[in-house]
Amino acid sequence: MTAPGDPRARARFLRVDGVPLHVRTEGSGPVCLLTGGLGGSWFDWDLVVPFLTPYRTVVRFDRPGHGLSAPEPATGQPAPTVAGEVERIRAVLDGLGLRGRCTVVGHSLGGFHAEAFARLHPDRAAGLVLVDSSVEPAARPYPAPGARDLAARALAGAATAVAVPYLFGPAARRLAARLSTVRREDLAPAPLVRHCYRTGRALRALLRENVRYLDMAAELDGLRRTLPLSDGLPITVLAADDGCRTRRTEDWLAGQRELAALLGADYRTTAPAGHLVMFDRPDAVASAVLDTR
Repeated sequence: MTAPGDPRARARFLRVDGVPLHVRTEGSGPVCLLTGGLGGSWFDWDLVVPFLTPYRTVVRFDRPGHGLSAPEPATGQPAPTVAGEVERIRAVLDGLGLRGRCTVVGHSLGGFHAEAFARLHPDRAAGLVLVDSSVEPAARPYPAPGARDLAARALAGAATAVAVPYLFGPAARRLAARLSTVRREDLAPAPLVRHCYRTGRALRALLRENVRYLDMAAELDGLRRTLPLSDGLPITVLAADDGCRTRRTEDWLAGQRELAALLGADYRTTAPAGHLVMFDRPDAVASAVLDTR
């Protein structure tokens, strides 16, 4: 395992499209990159990383505004897109000098970005692991994407002006995490949660991604029709089963099975686990990554 202070664990900031991004590299061996879901931060993978570092070079990064990364400029930046996130992943890997093949691991919304990376850069993808990935078949985005992005910016700005993120951001993060695990607790370090989630930049980043969610789903659907995945690419879909035989759980698992069938992927479930699989079953996430060769 990579212990605190291990020289193989390095944190740095890489400037991508003018924005300083927080990036961490740990371990040694073939490269895998972990990208999180809506509103996620690098430390959401903390429990998974020690299982991987004896065998993999692990890369984590925070998208603009999330975690420790700087926000994008207040104006003049395009709204989030799948293609844009793919290029961000590529730029992070290139900035680290990791220009070979990489296993890309995406959780939730990050599953869109991971799959799109494998389609847009087949020469760089060694494998694909989708951890309880978002699934939106035949997504139809709402109209006026530019206006929606402006509205998200404006709402975040207004909330920040009256200290809403500072007062309620960490508590909202902890509540969301508790509802997303069978443990019903947020295992992320409390000081980091306070530092990262009481800022207006985090709220703005989350709202901008949220209003563009269906647009990104539709964008990925378009890529699926035009850019096939490489033959023989190892793909794993890892679905969280909370153990409840509710209609909601059954529908979610059915969607995950359909995603696996669409991609020709190995389908796995892990139970009991909530949507934050990395908290409930970090060993299962690591196994899915290490078995994807």
